[in-house]
Amino acid sequence: MAGEGEQPPYLRIAGEIRRRVTSGELAPGDRVPSTRGIVKEWGVALATATKALTTLRLEGVVETLPRVGTVVSDRTAASPARTRVRRDEEHPRERELTPERIVAAAMEIADSEGLGALSMRAVAARLGVAAMSPYRHVGGKDDLVLLMADAAFGEASYPAVPPDGWRARLELGGRTLWSLFRRHPWLAQLAPLTRPLLLPNLMVHAEWALAALDGHDLAPATMMDLHVLLYGYAQGLAAGLEQESQAAATTGVSEDGWMEQQATTLAALVRSGRYPVFSRVASALDDGYELRFDELFEFGLGPLLDGFAGIIEGGGPGPAAPAPSVRR
Repeated sequence: MAGEGEQPPYLRIAGEIRRRVTSGELAPGDRVPSTRGIVKEWGVALATATKALTTLRLEGVVETLPRVGTVVSDRTAASPARTRVRRDEEHPRERELTPERIVAAAMEIADSEGLGALSMRAVAARLGVAAMSPYRHVGGKDDLVLLMADAAFGEASYPAVPPDGWRARLELGGRTLWSLFRRHPWLAQLAPLTRPLLLPNLMVHAEWALAALDGHDLAPATMMDLHVLLYGYAQGLAAGLEQESQAAATTGVSEDGWMEQQATTLAALVRSGRYPVFSRVASALDDGYELRFDELFEFGLGPLLDGFAGIIEGGGPGPAAPAPSVRR
């Protein structure tokens, strides 16, 4: 607790980051310390770190960009009068606290910092309200995450008149899911395929996929299997996006920076002679290998649906029957 006349920790942290910006140490577009970075550097609680960044965000010093994090805003030259206006506009007494605002704030945290940074206190700090205020509208973090997921899956819809053919419909369904996972990578971490989220807006995507498969004389279990495979394909790749986001936030090292750190280890593996095919392929990549998730998704979607075609169009078998049990 701050002593008499001493600034609260969040204001001291905000002041130090503000000093780095005004001195030119951090330029517009540069990433500022994440909430985890602040916790590590200053030894404070996550809610304090969130409150410090919220203070700077309301002043216009920083802004949060999806999948990038919190960066120095290009509006840092705003006058004190404009800053006061921005604060007045954002003051909680001027805007009613609603479940929609709470969910939106929580999604901003998860988009920029990952689910690990999400807490009811962090949401309250971002909204500039008392720590317990969100509980008047949302039961707790678990309920909040479900509301976030339903809102995220509801950000995309499908045409009233679907395209012709099952393949075009599944392509659209797969790409729509991918766009949502791409926008909100934390969605891929919420539940395993064995425990699906029974959310109204997620069911819209399931209905679209199953409707594309309907009318092809498929067994109900086969229809579900194909639907789960399509969803799992998008979810699985998106899990890599979220893991990279978490790794970058935790370590402060970008994907390219991490690969540079591994150069010596990679070279040793190639020279070892134990992995001849890997060594030949890696050596042939003059510019290295860059994992581009969007391109990889499109690259894999075609072969995946080619496999579906053998089942849907009758050219191949459905799921294999389980092997008979053997009694000893």
